[in-house]
Amino acid sequence: MPTTEPDDGAANAADPKVLSIDARTLRGLAHPLRIKLLNALREFGPATASGLADRLGESSGATSYHLRQLATYGFVEDDPTRGKGRERWWRAVHAGASFGPEFLNDPDPEVRGAMGVVLHEVASTHTQELNTWLGTMHEWPQEWYASSDLSDFKVRLTPELTQELSDKIHELVNSYRGRVPEDTEGSAVVRTHLHVFPRPTD
Repeated sequence: MPTTEPDDGAANAADPKVLSIDARTLRGLAHPLRIKLLNALREFGPATASGLADRLGESSGATSYHLRQLATYGFVEDDPTRGKGRERWWRAVHAGASFGPEFLNDPDPEVRGAMGVVLHEVASTHTQELNTWLGTMHEWPQEWYASSDLSDFKVRLTPELTQELSDKIHELVNSYRGRVPEDTEGSAVVRTHLHVFPRPTD
C-alpha cells in the first residue's frame, strides 16, 4: 500500500495522522497542483493562497481555487490561529496519506485515471527531490554526503515475498521516528523513497 508523506510527522497507515484515501477523495486529489499544494502545506506549514502561489510559481487564483477543492475533500482546512482581516490561511488536516492498489482495477474509469495521476505525480515528486539533492549536495557538510545513499537492487521474489520486503522496510523506517528531537543541532529531515516493482527478465 503506497504511503505519501513529506516529513517525519506520520507513522503508518493506521496512524490517525495519515488519511486512508477512498475512491471519492482519490478523485478529489487527482490534480498535479492540488498534490503540490498539499505537499507544501504538510512540509512547510500553514500558508495563504498567495504565499503558496509564490512558492509554486502559480497564480493566486489557481491556488485559491484548488485549496477550496482540497478543503471540500477533507485534505486541508482553515487555520483560525493565523491571518488578519480577509487574509485566509490554510493548513493540512493530515500528515500523510495512504491508498491501496485496488483502485487500479476499479470498474470506474475515472477512479483508475485518478489513481494514475496521483501515482505519476508522486513519482515526479520523488524525481524532483532526488535531482535537487544531487544538485545541492556539495552545499551540505561532508558527513551528510557520506551518509546519503543512491542504490538499486535486483532480487527474484514472489508477490508474497515482495509484500514482505516492503512491509519490513516500512517497519525499519518507522523504528527511527522520534529518536531525534526536532531542535537537535546538526539534524535534518531525511527523505527515503521506496520503489518496489517487478521487471521482465527478457
